[in-house]
Amino acid sequence: MERRIFLQNSLLLAGLAPIALKSEMAFAQQPASRPNIVYIVADDLGWKDVGFHGSDIKTPNLDKLAEGGARLEQFYVQPMCTPTRAALLTGRYPFRYGLQTAVIPTPSKYGLPTDERLLPQALKDAGYQTAMVGKWHLGHSDRKYWPLQRGFDYHYGSMVGEIDYFKHTSGNVKDWFRNNRPLEETGYVTKLWGEDAVAQINAHNTDKPLFLYLAFTAPHAPYQAPQDYLDKYKSIEDPTRRAYAAMITAMDDQIGNVVAALDKKKMRDNTLIVFMSDNGGNQSAMLSGDVDVSNLKLPADNGPYRGGKGMLYEGGTRVAAFANWPGHIQPGEVKEVIHVVDMFPTLAALAGADTTKGKPLDGVDVWATISGGKPSPRTEVVYNIEPFRGGVREGDWKLIWRTPLPSALELYNIAEDPSEKTNVADKHPDIVARLQKRIEELARESAKSLFLVDAFAAVKANAHGAPSLPTDEAFFTQGD
Repeated sequence: MERRIFLQNSLLLAGLAPIALKSEMAFAQQPASRPNIVYIVADDLGWKDVGFHGSDIKTPNLDKLAEGGARLEQFYVQPMCTPTRAALLTGRYPFRYGLQTAVIPTPSKYGLPTDERLLPQALKDAGYQTAMVGKWHLGHSDRKYWPLQRGFDYHYGSMVGEIDYFKHTSGNVKDWFRNNRPLEETGYVTKLWGEDAVAQINAHNTDKPLFLYLAFTAPHAPYQAPQDYLDKYKSIEDPTRRAYAAMITAMDDQIGNVVAALDKKKMRDNTLIVFMSDNGGNQSAMLSGDVDVSNLKLPADNGPYRGGKGMLYEGGTRVAAFANWPGHIQPGEVKEVIHVVDMFPTLAALAGADTTKGKPLDGVDVWATISGGKPSPRTEVVYNIEPFRGGVREGDWKLIWRTPLPSALELYNIAEDPSEKTNVADKHPDIVARLQKRIEELARESAKSLFLVDAFAAVKANAHGAPSLPTDEAFFTQGD
């Protein structure tokens, strides 16, 4: 009996041996063909505030990358910073794990739940070296939320949202770290991060593919730039717009240095560069974090799109974005719909990374769309699902539903009216009803908003006086 089992197993193994060998050979060959990935995120960048969208702000390096790559003209993100960064790294909509509302305020103790498997974890398991340079903002109160604990081999930067560009502080508290250790250092934040990204590329062992996540705070408030960059925009009379423009050009210069480093290291031809903003440009003083900009004319320009940061309109959620990989992406304009959650499965597929170990993804693989302009497999965009509002798009139809009384319904045909000037909800009650039903379905799948749980806890704890809530709370009272 044992001999028969042995023979059966031997024959089985013999039959499988060529398959196993073929699989091992394929895996061994995979690293040579898998791209390095440099993923660059700007912060609160206006859709029009780049040269390739017609701005007078100088962004020659971004423009060159956009011209040589795919300009993603219907690339969607969440309306605020923390939710977008979470969506990128999880491949899942933030309403599924409680990060759908606002950003993580500095006093708060919550973060991106640790049972979510992140993109750097998947890429690291697939053999990538993973490095992050820049702003995190996915949990700062406990190290279990920090980048090194979430799949990155290296991190240099800040943990919370806005940061003083010269003092490296947030709310007068130092927020500057390298590999979990506080760091005392001088210099302009954008320049330091660009230099460190170059250093990571220079030191990289090319036996492994590299995933570099470069997350700038530029051009988020406070609006600060070195004098030599301010001098480039003497013609701009408004000092806030002048500083904002200078910040963007400073960021562009650092991105140029990163590309030059890839060239020098002979990595450029096998490097996919993706660029996006985390949300639309800010149009509201109440959404500037701890920075008081109430007396300033906010400088961001979202072009033809209505609204901005924090809003479900296109100006808050459709952002400047492109992808560039020489010889692998057909240059030109891609008007197909892509959402930031799609980047997880797309990058994972290119990297040969396993996406089945985590929770079900909302993202879909859009590589054929990015690389060759093929029709997008995405038919739905979930702008957000919150207790007080929801937004969803199916095909060309987009519904924004604000539920606090008096409730409001807004329906737009984005193909015909991308600027959302004409609410046609009254003319299409059947479409409104269908999209409302979809929003209700998604709402029932939602996790509790950790921001709201935290805010209500603050109210309860401060029963003897007016609650001291994060400034983002003012966001709730704003209409889109």
